[in-house]
Amino acid sequence: MRTGWRTRSLAVLVPLGVALLSSACSSSSASSSSDSGGGMIVAVGAENEYANVIAQVGGKYVQAGSIMSNPNTDPHTFEASASVAREVSAAQLVVQNGVGYDTWANTIENASPNSSRKVIVVQNLLGLPTGTPNPHLWYMPSTMPTVANAIATDLAEIAPAHASYFKANAAAFIASLTAWDHAIAAFKAQYPNTPVATTEPVADYMLQAAGADNLTPFAFQADIMNGTDPSAQDVAIERSLFTQHKVKVLLYNQQVTDTLTESFITLAQANGIPVVGVYETMPVPGFDYQSWMLTEVQDLSKAVADHTSTEHL
Repeated sequence: MRTGWRTRSLAVLVPLGVALLSSACSSSSASSSSDSGGGMIVAVGAENEYANVIAQVGGKYVQAGSIMSNPNTDPHTFEASASVAREVSAAQLVVQNGVGYDTWANTIENASPNSSRKVIVVQNLLGLPTGTPNPHLWYMPSTMPTVANAIATDLAEIAPAHASYFKANAAAFIASLTAWDHAIAAFKAQYPNTPVATTEPVADYMLQAAGADNLTPFAFQADIMNGTDPSAQDVAIERSLFTQHKVKVLLYNQQVTDTLTESFITLAQANGIPVVGVYETMPVPGFDYQSWMLTEVQDLSKAVADHTSTEHL
């Protein structure tokens, strides 16, 4: 059984000496690049969806890497290694999610202090409290435009000569999200208050924006996300959504399943209810952030309109 995301995110395997050594190296490289304005800016996204936005905004002047990028693993169980510590320590810009999802990054940053390093914590950028119950902030349509502008601002401070370039790239990225926004609006208009079920709150922000009615109790979603056993009452409610055909689709965390969630997938399918797999980290190759989000809405639409299941992207 998985352990809770708030607990798991604290697990970091970082030898302090390695982290501090990396800090000394990164401080020097950051200073030289910033002063000259000619070197590649080294940036890291704790999750690959944030790294992808960094790359789109930074363009030819930024070398963007990601830490969590494997869609076949559970991001909640991630444990940072010494190599991850070196990568984060050497970065001039770090973008991380916050709300307890990637506190391993804070541990590394604190172990390798660098006054010139820019750190964007999306939770803080959005003004969200630490106790925000759903950490999957990148599914909120308003998140990435705010993040892109913050990235452009920080990159401009690192390399002022390219400020207009970063600003233009951020504007182009934000404009490219229009297709996703339109798809959400179209679903909301065509299928208002569509009843759905979920296993975890991975895509809940997007479902709310699309006007869907998530009938799964949030306590159940949180228990599954945190790796604890949901109550018998919530399990019974979730089962009834399928056996009594109360929902049009089941959305489940494609990256993390266990015996219980698999039983609900099977139950939904046995009752003719399509299932859609949603992802915590961006599936690669073949996707950027905006095409990934657009595809998730399109798969939801196909499930409701055509009863088509899409378990894998």
